[in-house]
Amino acid sequence: DMGLVESGGGSVESGGSLRLSCVGSGFTFRTYCMGWFRQRPGHEREPVEVIDARQNKQYKETGRFTLSRDNARNRLYLEMTDLKPEDTGMYYCARRPGGDCYMLPSTFGYWGLGTQVTVSS
Repeated sequence: DMGLVESGGGSVESGGSLRLSCVGSGFTFRTYCMGWFRQRPGHEREPVEVIDARQNKQYKETGRFTLSRDNARNRLYLEMTDLKPEDTGMYYCARRPGGDCYMLPSTFGYWGLGTQVTVSS
């Protein structure tokens, strides 16, 4: 069955780090644009970082977050450091067909259920 499953969320203190992971199944992972998005309390879903099939990245957050993909393992990662309370939210993995990426949630057609990140001050 086709799926995206996120893991790695949790509760940390301000300044802490987390590594999110997303595993894809049932599709040819390496040919898809993949991305991490988040929805913070009171905000709409927003892009964090996306990576296309050629490993080109687009990101909203510079310096603190690092996106990577392991096509051999069908996995997408998001290393998050120096976390702040405003990073609290649900983090989602998503895929977009065709390999090219746009930082628009509406262009991503398949989503995981998300993993919760909570950062306390």
